Amino acid sequence: QVQLVESGGGLVQAGGSLRLSCTVSGFSIGAMGWYRQGPGGQREWVASITSGGATNYADSVKGRFDISKDHAKNTGYLQMNSLKPEDTAVYYCNALQPRLGRPLKEHWGQGTQVTVSS
Repeated sequence: QVQLVESGGGLVQAGGSLRLSCTVSGFSIGAMGWYRQGPGGQREWVASITSGGATNYADSVKGRFDISKDHAKNTGYLQMNSLKPEDTAVYYCNALQPRLGRPLKEHWGQGTQVTVSS
């Protein structure tokens, strides 16, 4: 059974740091991503990492956030530094499951709340 379990969210003051984790079970991680949804807003893409390790970031987080993954732990991470109040959102991880002869299947975590106080 495929499961993505997120952890690491919480309340932090502006300028602080948090590290989110996303542990995947049911398949070996490859490409992963992080998204967020602020109060009353739409879900937006934050960062992604390819199966080969190439990374991309939204302009709003570039230089402050770092996406990585540990294949041995089958876990993805989002290191968030210099946090701002506008980073407050529920953060979701996303992982693509390769399937032999079939399209990639997208899976989502349950979300973890990040609140940045000013």
